[in-house]
Amino acid sequence: MDNIIVLKFGGSSVADNINLNIVADKIIKLYEKNKIVVVVSAQRKNNG
Repeated sequence: MDNIIVLKFGGSSVADNINLNIVADKIIKLYEKNKIVVVVSAQRKNNG
C-alpha cells in the first residue's frame, strides 16, 4: 500500500515569494516519489 504524505503550510512559510518558492521546492521533491496532499492555510501579512 502506498503511503500518503500530508503537508500543511501557513503563516510565515507562505508570507512572501521567497518562502513560497521554498515551499514549492519541498513539494516538488516529495511529489517525485510519493503521493502527497498539500494544505495551505492563511498567509501572514507582510508589513515590510
